[in-house]
Amino acid sequence: MFGAGYVGLVTGACFADLGHDVVVRDILPERIERLRAGDVPIYEPGLDEVLARNRDRLRFTLDVHEAVDGAEFLYVAVGTPPTYSGDADLTAVWAVVDELPAGLGNRPIVVMKSTVPVGTGERIRERLDARGLAHVGYVSNPEFLAEGTAVEDFRKTDRIVVGAFDPEDAERVVELHRGIETEIVRTDVPSAELVKLAANAFLSTRISFINEIANVCELVGADVVDVARGVGLDHRLGPHFLRAGIGFGGSCFPKDVTALKQLAGNSGYPFLLLQAVWEVNELQKRRVVSKLQRHLGTLRGKTVALLGLAFKPSTDDMREAPSRVIAYRLLAEGADVRGWDPVARPDDLAGVELCDSVLDAVRDADAAVIVTEWPELRSLASPEVREAMARPLIVDGRNLLDPVQVREAGFEYEGIGRPNHVSELQP
Repeated sequence: MFGAGYVGLVTGACFADLGHDVVVRDILPERIERLRAGDVPIYEPGLDEVLARNRDRLRFTLDVHEAVDGAEFLYVAVGTPPTYSGDADLTAVWAVVDELPAGLGNRPIVVMKSTVPVGTGERIRERLDARGLAHVGYVSNPEFLAEGTAVEDFRKTDRIVVGAFDPEDAERVVELHRGIETEIVRTDVPSAELVKLAANAFLSTRISFINEIANVCELVGADVVDVARGVGLDHRLGPHFLRAGIGFGGSCFPKDVTALKQLAGNSGYPFLLLQAVWEVNELQKRRVVSKLQRHLGTLRGKTVALLGLAFKPSTDDMREAPSRVIAYRLLAEGADVRGWDPVARPDDLAGVELCDSVLDAVRDADAAVIVTEWPELRSLASPEVREAMARPLIVDGRNLLDPVQVREAGFEYEGIGRPNHVSELQP
């Protein structure tokens, strides 16, 4: 397993849990040292237990030769971040391919877990052939792990997608997953590569769509929670990813929307829908600042507490987190910004005072913004918080709280797409 990040470490640990012997290779000495010592370098619920349970089947190394010695499958799970042009940066992928030893025996299979542009597999196939590694197979096996639920997502995945040039290679990868009961999608390499991008782009589209509906709801007095429920009960649509808020973030959705839009553009097709999805998401984060200004007027000299910093609950990942955009917009408006998160402790939020508790964050604050829907924040509308705040104003960026209960508790409240009243028919 090349790469000991979120995808590589979870996938490697879960394969070990299926009974396979796994060697995880990374280029960061400090990460490998921590893993060898039994210290998990990332926050992912349940991962530490899986790693501990399978210590006899897992090894961690910096040495590529140790990693590939006797390996039947060479999984690539390295980062492919976007470049300034929007294209995926495949530097780490090519580094793995180019450092594979020339004397690989038997027929190992390079299995691509990293999210890569369509056409990458064909280029890697050509590179392997040119290096005298024509006997090495190649399979695209995209990951569908959500941070915070990654271990369970591996075990109970909705599908396993396997794209291969050789059907025998595909079957070997399918067999590797024995013990997981789910649908198997066997296809060609380009189609497998596109599945991941298309899935994440579509989920992102649903999020931006319901956020647009929420913005309309605010103008016409409708409640987006009721609207989303009514829409989601349609069996053709379903309820997933129809929760209005301040937009998506993380390491996958923004990157994959950009990558698919760029792929289409490079191929001669302007993917206008994804351009709109991206623009809606960027504007949605900034609407929080407008809501605060509507209540507080100028934000200069005001103190605002951002509650939740990670891009979603149950993770410490700050990549593309909406909290970053909101924090820097508030700072630009002259506000004093505090931040709280139970797990994420970013050291690069310049100008933001990090607090150890919710109460510390909201003390003497003019407003509190729920940025991440951590369960701890469900009890935010408490007498202690109300008395601690200079002005008991809550902007609920995730519609986590009940507006009626919050107002009855003595707070000013504004959600996303929520009216000042709540339907009596709402369950």
